[in-house]
Amino acid sequence: MNLKARKMVATGDHAAAYGALLANVDVVAAYPITPQTLIVEDFATFVDDGITDAEFIMVESEHSAMSACIGAAAAGSRTFTATSSQGLALMHEMLPIASGLHLPIVMPVVNRTVAAPIGIWCEYNDIMPQRDSGWIIGFIEDNQEVLDMVLMGYKIAEHHDVLLPFMFGLDAFILSHTVEPVEAPSSDEVMKFLPSYKPIASLDPDKPMAIGTFTPPEYIQEERYQTDKCMRNAKRIIKNVTKEFADVFGRNYHGLIEEYKTDDADVILITLGTVTGTARDVVDELRGRGIKAGLVKLRFFRPFPVEEVRMLIERENIKAIGVYDRSVSYGVGGPLYIEVKNSLYGYDLPIINFLAGIGGRDVVKGDVEKMYKILQDVKDGKTRKDIVWINTRGVKE
Repeated sequence: MNLKARKMVATGDHAAAYGALLANVDVVAAYPITPQTLIVEDFATFVDDGITDAEFIMVESEHSAMSACIGAAAAGSRTFTATSSQGLALMHEMLPIASGLHLPIVMPVVNRTVAAPIGIWCEYNDIMPQRDSGWIIGFIEDNQEVLDMVLMGYKIAEHHDVLLPFMFGLDAFILSHTVEPVEAPSSDEVMKFLPSYKPIASLDPDKPMAIGTFTPPEYIQEERYQTDKCMRNAKRIIKNVTKEFADVFGRNYHGLIEEYKTDDADVILITLGTVTGTARDVVDELRGRGIKAGLVKLRFFRPFPVEEVRMLIERENIKAIGVYDRSVSYGVGGPLYIEVKNSLYGYDLPIINFLAGIGGRDVVKGDVEKMYKILQDVKDGKTRKDIVWINTRGVKE
């Protein structure tokens, strides 16, 4: 395969498929589900056109897709698949097997509403329930980051101090079916950054071994400890890989989080996914009006950047933190809100949860401006409501 560097206008789904092509994956297991289908369809076209000799396996369900990936990765192959919503839920049984066997599979998840009721638009209630599956979990802001995250994902997942599978979410339709300019490096450049996968151990008929066998309690707790240690190691590897990627390709994603105008901010908003771009514009406008607003883009939900979040509030200027969630843990608040509160346990600082965009509802500049207005009021002691449903009929904000 000899692909030249190119600039293209691509959907998020195509960027994911092209990233897998550049990563020179060996096996792709595919099952369609809207709005992910185009990822595996586009990769199937690469195979059909003879651009890659990857093995493309069509299976009967998402559960089977992950089963095929597990088998292929255990045999030493660089493996790729993609899914969404109910498909990810159907895969759930197999996800802890991939992490427990330390198989560095990479999987884009096109975040979509989980039924019921049935919807095909964006929310994060599909990916958030997987947070305890042992997978690294990232979130994406734009289509350039989709392609880049595939490449960084393999580099992180395959590191011998990590060896964990990696999923990342991209917003349904907002990214998956919307075109944006994307710069793709050449296959030669990628090969220097991401060499061929060399597994520590793999299934080989000439060297028989058993993996994932029935195990008594005397050993399982130790395996859980090892997986936890690998996830903690991933923080360091993510930072290193992000820096290396910036040095090679000139695009810096700043590790686990990305700060924007936080140095002197008195209120900050923590965001996930595409809303980050809207929030960045709002921060610029608020700054123009003399309001010291800041923004933190959270790129990784697992491993969670506890230390980075704590370092934010070591700055005495920050008086209130807002947390944006596009999903809800019923009766408690958003999953990101829960994690931020856990990280900041013992600190006396108001943390406000903003629930918005659930089920695919648009989150526009006015909604984000409302979040910052509430944070300003909280800072000034005018109001305090810990969980706020933004733009929700029948709910008083």
